[in-house]
Amino acid sequence: MEKKTIETNYTVYNFDELSESYQMLINKAKEQVSKAYAPYSGFSVGAAVELENGEIFAGSNQENSAYPSGLCAERVAMFYANAQFPNVAVKSMAIVAFTKGIFLPDPITPCGSCRQVLLETEMRFDQNINILLYGTKNTYLIENVKELLPLCFEKSSLQG
Repeated sequence: MEKKTIETNYTVYNFDELSESYQMLINKAKEQVSKAYAPYSGFSVGAAVELENGEIFAGSNQENSAYPSGLCAERVAMFYANAQFPNVAVKSMAIVAFTKGIFLPDPITPCGSCRQVLLETEMRFDQNINILLYGTKNTYLIENVKELLPLCFEKSSLQG
C-alpha cells in the first residue's frame, strides 16, 4: 500500500489587492446575482467569464422545481461564452454567492459538474483558466482548474 496526498494551491487576497481587471470581473459576477432565479434555495450565484479577446460574458443560477433541470451560474456563463466565441480561449472566471441579503464572507467553490465543464474548457484550449472565488472577507485566486479537480476524468481517460 502507498498513501499519497493531493494539495490544492491558491492565493488569498482582499478585494482591494486584486488587479483592476479582476475587480471588474468580480463586479460583473456580482451584478448577476440579481438576475438569478433561485426561489427554492434562496441562494443566488453569479459568474463572469473573460475571454482572451477581452469579451466578457456573465450568467446566474437558474433553478427549477425539478432540481436536476436547473443550471449553475458557472455553466450558464461558460456555455454562453463558448456559444458566442467557440474558438476563443477563456482567460478567467469570477464566481460570487449571495444569500439572506448579503454576499458571503467566504468564497464558494463550483460544484462537481461545473468543475468538469471548466476543466474541459481549459483542456480544449490548452490554456489555464484563472478562477476567482469572491468573498467579502477573502477572495481566492486559483490559477488553473486542475487545482479544483485534481483526480479528473478527461479525454485521455477515454483512451484506456
